[in-house]
Amino acid sequence: MVELSRELYDEVDDAKYKFKTDKGLSEKVVRQISDYKDEPEWMLEKRLRALEIYHELDMPDFGPDISDLSLEEITYFMVPDADKNSRDWEDVPDEIKETFERLGIPEAEKKSLAGAGAQYDSRAVYHDIREDLEEKGVVFMDMDDAVQEYPEMVKEHFMTSCISPRLHKFSALHGAVWSGGTFIYVPEGVEVKQPLQAYFRMNSVSMGQFEHTLIIVDDNAECHYIEGCSAPTFNKKSLHAGAVEVFVGENSRMRYSSVESWSKSTYNLNTKRANVEADSTMEWVSGNLHSGVTMLYPASLLLGENARAEHLSIAFAGEGRHQETGAKVYHLAPHTKSTIESKSISKDGGIVGYRGLVRIPEGSYGSKCSVLCDAMMFDNDSQSLTYPSIDVEEQDVDLVHEASVGQISEDQLFYLNSRGLDEEEALSLIVSGFIEPLVKELPLEYAVEMNNLIEMEMEGGLG
Repeated sequence: MVELSRELYDEVDDAKYKFKTDKGLSEKVVRQISDYKDEPEWMLEKRLRALEIYHELDMPDFGPDISDLSLEEITYFMVPDADKNSRDWEDVPDEIKETFERLGIPEAEKKSLAGAGAQYDSRAVYHDIREDLEEKGVVFMDMDDAVQEYPEMVKEHFMTSCISPRLHKFSALHGAVWSGGTFIYVPEGVEVKQPLQAYFRMNSVSMGQFEHTLIIVDDNAECHYIEGCSAPTFNKKSLHAGAVEVFVGENSRMRYSSVESWSKSTYNLNTKRANVEADSTMEWVSGNLHSGVTMLYPASLLLGENARAEHLSIAFAGEGRHQETGAKVYHLAPHTKSTIESKSISKDGGIVGYRGLVRIPEGSYGSKCSVLCDAMMFDNDSQSLTYPSIDVEEQDVDLVHEASVGQISEDQLFYLNSRGLDEEEALSLIVSGFIEPLVKELPLEYAVEMNNLIEMEMEGGLG
């Protein structure tokens, strides 16, 4: 197996901060965040309205237990002492730069990316994009800057028709305290063949990160965006409650890839949704590892005829971890299509769950959907849970749901042992084959990272 240590992600940097709010959530904290960013009045109004909704809504009554998360112990806004959004990597403070260099961000940008961004706690510290894409009108910047530079476009799309603050309590919380994130606009007819990428790092104990990603792909356009995330392990809980809103215009294609490697002390309560217009395709490729608790169900709203959605995900849960992931697809027009493939691995008493929703209302005739859930368990202490929800009101549809769960086969291990592999090598090969459908869809650097992360989690998996 690859020799890989969690130290790569757990090392805490001695970063300096120029501003942070007091712990806990209040109107004062929300106003401080908005004031520090010098936001327009309309954004402050959105924040305050989201705060009101947050207080109205109850905590989720489904999914993993989050009762140990004390929202009053969270620091909701921390600004590192760094120039905002430098386009020159050398201008980033050494202690922050070293963090991202350990994670391979600058090197990946040189080799295979059309643009890259980096956020540290509550603030973006680096953003850059290839000049040829800028000349074509492609916009790739920090979300805070987009509020100032593209106010009408942001105002039209930000938490309006895609993610509503009323969706659930943590979407309302996000709307009140969001900070940083990514804004992408791809003009009509432009294809961004190489990926744009952003990396989000939480470095501080008991903090919350609430980046907002807003992606607008105009008609006849194409884009691929990659998101990476990590955090050190602390003895106190941290919260990640970001939001991703994607708007895919007619006859367009959007791929959103993410590898989230939070820590055992992190609650990952993220919200991702996409509005997909006619003849367009939205692809979600997701890997979730390490976090103590994950609740993440990317959603595709197929709004136009022949719109398509593809969801491919993997979750890995080891000791003391509960990963609940899934997908939601709303077939809201005729001849829409979707595929959902979810894979999960659990060991040492870890819990993985698939929670999904497929809705095909009357009038969405000719729609097709395929759902496949595969789970692999290493021992009798681990759990694999499935909560599918299928709501079909139209007669003319084609829908398939399959699920399988099982432990590592002794026959497979025996066969590979007989071919000269030891138990650890055999186990690695079996798991690599299990996750191969997801890994092959990731860019090379992230495919390697995903393989390494899972190998790291599996060390000693046979006892």
